[in-house]
Order: sequence, then C-alpha cells, then structure tokens
Amino acid sequence: MRRVLDSAAQAGLCVLLVGIALIAATPLRLPALGPETAVAPPGTRAMWLWEQDEPRPVVEWAAANGVRALFAYYDPQAGPAELRRLATLKGLCDDAGIMLDALGGDPSWTTAHATALTWAASAAATGLFHGLHVDVEPYLLPSWPNDKAALVPLYLALLQEMSDATELPVEADVPFWLPTVTLAGGQNLADAVLARVAGVTVMSYRNTATGANSIVGVADDLLRRAGAAAKPARLGAETQALGDCSYCSFHGTSEERLHTTLSAVDAAAQRYPAFAGIAVHQYESWVALSS
Repeated sequence: MRRVLDSAAQAGLCVLLVGIALIAATPLRLPALGPETAVAPPGTRAMWLWEQDEPRPVVEWAAANGVRALFAYYDPQAGPAELRRLATLKGLCDDAGIMLDALGGDPSWTTAHATALTWAASAAATGLFHGLHVDVEPYLLPSWPNDKAALVPLYLALLQEMSDATELPVEADVPFWLPTVTLAGGQNLADAVLARVAGVTVMSYRNTATGANSIVGVADDLLRRAGAAAKPARLGAETQALGDCSYCSFHGTSEERLHTTLSAVDAAAQRYPAFAGIAVHQYESWVALSS
C-alpha cells in the first residue's frame, strides 16, 4: 500500500513540476486595470422619495423596478415617529438589497453652510444612511443672475465642507448644463464639483433617450468629465409635471413609455465608464404613471 501511495505522490509531483515549468516559460500578463467606476448594468435604477410614505409599498415598488439606491428625505427635526418610520424603511431596504441615502437640500444652503452641516451631521448620527444625497441648486436663488461670481465659490465650498464633515459619501444633484460655466481661474464648474463629491446625479430631464436634446444627449459632457474624474454619474428622469417644459418629463405619458425610453438610455450609456444607472424623480409621480 505504501508503494502505491508513493507512486501516486510521485506522479502528482511530476504534474506539478511540469505545470510550474510551463508557467515560468509563459510571459507574465497582468490583467488590464479596470476603471474606478463600474458601468451600471441595464435596469439599474435609483429613486427620490421626498414624502413620508409608508415604507413597505415604497420598497416593494422599488424592488420590482430595479431600484438599488433610494434617496429618502431626512428632516433633522424629525421626531420619534418619523425616526421609527425611517428605521423601518432602512430595514426593508436592507432586506431588498437597496442602499438608503439621506436626501436634503435647499438653494439657501449655498450661503447657509451651518444649516447644511447640521443636517449632514444629524443624518450621519442616525446610523440609518449609506450616504448623503444633496440637492442644492444655487441658480434658483433670486440673486444668481447678478451674483453668480460670488455664489459659485460658496457653493463649491459647501460641497467640500460637507464631504469633509462626515465619512459618508456625498452625492450631489447637478444640472446637465454645469460644464457650460467657467470659473474665474478658467476651471470648469463641472470638474470643480466632481473634485469635491463622491458622485453626481445629472438632472438630464428629457423624455427621449438619444439624439439632440435627449437624456443621453444633454448629459454627454458631464458623463465624459465624470469618467475622467473616475466618479460615478447617474442620469435623472423626471415624472412630475413641468408646465414650462413638456419634453422634460414623462408626466402624461405611460409607464411603458418610461420603461422603453430608459432601456434605450441604458443601452446607449454603456459606452460611458462613469454611467451608474438612472435615477427617477420621484416615487409618487412614478407610481402614478402606472395607473
């Protein structure tokens, strides 16, 4: 028996030595480095949730529609009942494999940094959120047309302060036209924002997928810049009524139209390394499309 085992061992050793010799004779080829952002597979969705809806229907809808990140509004003045609702929402999201981010923001945060930082610290302290999703749009301030030169640095400082104040990743909603703004020193505003946040959601609010004035078309520049910065970029789709822009929203169409268009966006956006999926604004009006 020992002789049989020794023979088997010897045969195995020979195979091992031959394998080592072949490996040594083969040129070493390391795998190519992948991008720091991973292109989201088709069907990857995120969703804004501004209202205090019952958690279970929200999560059931989200899971059924490919939502992998939920931006839920957080009020730092929330009482015990609201915190319990958010905790329930968190538990259901965890079970469904959905990341829960705290949603907040106001144009006034551009100058009221203390308010914004208090919100960020309060959201982080709950332990409920994966990240912070901020919607601060300084261009909605009445003073923007005349004070843009002063407001832009304040906006950038806010994003930096929020990113520095917490270990949670900060993602910002940004307009698709951000790259058209040049800073005093010649830097592009989109590049400056990307340098200060973990990722962006582009408000590419159009109801066609590709071509001129489409979701992918208006976001092209920002997607390329996000790729160069190795930062993920979601594309936004609107389902609320926008009276001044009929081609900016899917309101008044159908769930089928939204699904078909977003599937086409998925296909077209696969060529962008930064593409992180599509965020739908927002839960209540998205659900309304199916009724």
